[in-house]
Amino acid sequence: MGLRIPPAIVFVIFAGLMYLLATFSPVGYFDFFGRIYLTGALLVFAAIIAVAALFQFFRLRTTIDPTHPSKASKLVENGIFAFSRNPMYLALLVLLLAWGIWLGNAFNTLLAAGFVGYMNRFQIIPEELALLKLFGKRYKQYCLNVRRWF
Repeated sequence: MGLRIPPAIVFVIFAGLMYLLATFSPVGYFDFFGRIYLTGALLVFAAIIAVAALFQFFRLRTTIDPTHPSKASKLVENGIFAFSRNPMYLALLVLLLAWGIWLGNAFNTLLAAGFVGYMNRFQIIPEELALLKLFGKRYKQYCLNVRRWF
């Protein structure tokens, strides 16, 4: 499988890059009324998404280990997974967006987009191939019905 770096580490790397960009970039700074409230709302939204996804995994007693999707015992298709095939990664993206708004540098959105690109290429596509092997037509139909991110 093409998985190399665990998603939590990828998240930390991108968050660190966002911090460095906001700290050392002479351009891109922004501020607006309600920026702190928007950051808080995004944090709450990310937490809701993550907790809902974890609840689904634990309820069905299947693995949450993103580095070994072939260990999945059940295909999770309902709850938050009826809206996103990757709600855990979506929660990480929303956290990065909240972090970028908190830091106040507009160019951090490019790093958040880079996170999506990296995750698609090196995490999600290999996961999808493993799940397709495990669950076959049922997973293929699920992919047709539910978007990858949102």
